[in-house]
Amino acid sequence: MKVKKVAVLGGGNGGVTAAADLKTKGLETSLYELPAFFSNLSLIKEKGGVLLQDDQGESFVEIATVTDNIEEAIKDAQVVMLVVPGFAIEAFAEVLAPVVSEDQVIFLNGAAAMGSVRFVNKAKEMGIDKSFKICEANSLTYGTRAFYDEARVELTLRVHKLFVAAYPQENTEEALQACSQLYDGLVAAKNVWHVTLENGNPVVHPGPCLLNAGRIDYSRGDFWLYKEGITEHTTRVLRGIENEQMAIGKAFGFEIEDAVESRARRGYFVNEEDDLQELFNTSPVFTQIKGPVSCTSRYFTEDISTGLVLWSDLGQAAGVKTPNIDSVITLGGTMLQRDFREGGLTLKSLGFENATLGELIGRV
Repeated sequence: MKVKKVAVLGGGNGGVTAAADLKTKGLETSLYELPAFFSNLSLIKEKGGVLLQDDQGESFVEIATVTDNIEEAIKDAQVVMLVVPGFAIEAFAEVLAPVVSEDQVIFLNGAAAMGSVRFVNKAKEMGIDKSFKICEANSLTYGTRAFYDEARVELTLRVHKLFVAAYPQENTEEALQACSQLYDGLVAAKNVWHVTLENGNPVVHPGPCLLNAGRIDYSRGDFWLYKEGITEHTTRVLRGIENEQMAIGKAFGFEIEDAVESRARRGYFVNEEDDLQELFNTSPVFTQIKGPVSCTSRYFTEDISTGLVLWSDLGQAAGVKTPNIDSVITLGGTMLQRDFREGGLTLKSLGFENATLGELIGRV
């Protein structure tokens, strides 16, 4: 498949950036947002594009189609790319599944949350039985920020390496062939379990943020996780969660990159030689990121509910103990007065209730 057009779904930081960046690579792009949030893109639509600022300087990039009409957005696109947070997968599946063709590759570009399985499950719930060509990455392809009131993007990093797998896994090679025309550095993961366990956010965000909750509250928006919240002691909690993550991965049959390896190979760290605290505290990318600004941030809510809750379930299925993961789920729930396990991403909610380890591996 020769990719000539990419439909970018999702008008957040990553989506706006992708629509502009891929246009600079010679691809036709369209940008879609759900009608309820389309007003965020009003200035971009009015100007007909965005000002893209990166390490090469700045240039105005035209985006011909900025729309809340899904049919218009995906028309003639070989790849339909969802650049959306994990909690929005079902909402986008509702509008996309009925109109996307089986020839179009659906690429979920963002922090992995078993989005491909959830997309297919939502479609089936709607009575749609298509053979979707759908795949997902373990993280977003950019380090970036969009400024909607200026129609401007600050792109600080094009990520060097990401894992990608299709659902089901036998479609990975075909999906990767298409998506690799968009981005360098995409490598095949073994399956979507591998992809979701390579999502680094549940390791880095909830534990250290939980230990900094008082500072986050007190600072009233003036908190910098990577510069001030990653310390000698919070790093120990991070490593405890990471050890459990890697043990689950090993039980599933693959080696998970640790926090240093994954971020250095993606381009967030300059090298792999310094200790983890120093690398976070001095990262040219991470040190530019402010926040979280509150304890209701996605660093807590999303990374616990769609990250650690599922990892805890996977640990139980694999016979791997997860005391650090479970502690963060429990304390985070107490702090925010919500039951993360009840409303979170679980094997049951994915349709894998009571499956054995072998069955889980075989069914994706």
